[in-house]
Formats: sequence, C-alpha cells, structure tokens
Amino acid sequence: MLPGKIIYEGKAKSIIEAKDPLTVIQHFKDDVTAFNKEKYEVIEGKGIINNFISAFIMEKLEKAGIGTHFIKTLNEREQLVKKLKIIPLEIVVRNIAAGSFCKRFNVKEGEKLISPIIEFFYKDDNLADPMVNENHVLYFGWLSREEMEEVKTTTLKINIVLIDLFSNAGIDLVDLKLEFGRLMSDKTKIILADEISPDNCRLWNNSTHKKLDKDVFRLSLGNLKEAYLEVAERLSVKLV
Repeated sequence: MLPGKIIYEGKAKSIIEAKDPLTVIQHFKDDVTAFNKEKYEVIEGKGIINNFISAFIMEKLEKAGIGTHFIKTLNEREQLVKKLKIIPLEIVVRNIAAGSFCKRFNVKEGEKLISPIIEFFYKDDNLADPMVNENHVLYFGWLSREEMEEVKTTTLKINIVLIDLFSNAGIDLVDLKLEFGRLMSDKTKIILADEISPDNCRLWNNSTHKKLDKDVFRLSLGNLKEAYLEVAERLSVKLV
C-alpha cells in the first residue's frame, strides 16, 4: 500500500492512518526487543509471520463471539483494523508459572496454576510497565468497575479459546498479554486490540517444553524465526 502518516511507532508495529477515519493500518515490523529495549535485533521476516498468525487467531476469536479490532489482512505485513483509543493497560493471564511471575513469587517455572491468574500492568516504558492492582485502575480512571469486570471476563474467554486452539497444535499456552481499546465510533464499546502472536504469548511444545516464543530471543535459546515458523506450521497458518 502507499505509505500514509504514521500515527504511532511501537517496538514491533507501526500504526498508519487509513482513508476511513474509523480505521487504521497495523504494520508488523521485524524488530525484536527484550528487557525494555536493552536487547534489540532485526530478524528478517518475523513481522510477516506474526501478521499471519495474529490474523488467524483474531478470526478464530471473532468466530467465538469475541470482539476484536481486526478487519482484514491487507498484505504480508499489514492489517486493516478498527481505530481505537487504547486503554493504557497490559492484561496478562497466566496458566503456567514462567517469567517474572516465578521471580516475584519464588515459584518453580513450569508449575501449572490451579486456575488462570490475571495481572494488570500500566503501559509506560519509562516506568518499566509497573504491575498495578484494580484499585489503581479505578483511581486513575482507566476502566470503570463494570468495564474492569467485562475485560476480565473477556480475557478468560480468550484464554479458553486459545488454550484449546494451541492444545490441538501440540502447544501449551503458558501465558499471554492482551491489550484492549475503546471504539472511536462508540467509546462505550471495549474490544481486543494489538496482536496475538509468539511475540506476546508464551508457547511451549507440550511434550518437550521447548520454547516457541520470544523467550527464544530473550534468553538466547536459538533461532527465533524457526520457532515462530514452527508455531505457524502447527496451527496450519498459511504465510501468503
């Protein structure tokens, strides 16, 4: 597509204006970062893989009755999505202990949680995305109490759909990070934003526990692109 004005430049994606003021173009980049940008690399083709994986998953969620910003894939790197006012929260849902959860609570990696745990983080790179609780969310007006319950309910629904989707592909969904936003056309409606890909999910081979997500880059475990391609292949995602 012809380049439009970049509205937002993120670590892994750019948001570009579209002809319709109620939509934007989400462009997937090859940049990979970890530890709040302390580790950085460009891995050719990574953005293409994530674009198609995320589109595939968003379509599955829509079919399950979960509202998302996804409209359609435009090309190998771009999607047309609904324009949202992003809520400045990262919602993490955990099924298996891993990452910062293990460090914070001295829990052994790989321990299955009795039930999913939802955590809220304030989106601010300058503050290293601090963990916040529901009182913070209410105090700063990021969500009302009713909206918070709605987001939590939707998060758990997404988790159920994705656990099943990945399980059928021989993959454990360890945890995932979600973002939500308000529709510009109706600020009372909150839907899923951003992407769902190996960039923001922890995914393990369910028999070997081999990592198939950004931890491969974060922890220098091997070839990130090969891991992402394996996820796409297991999900039968076509990269065209």
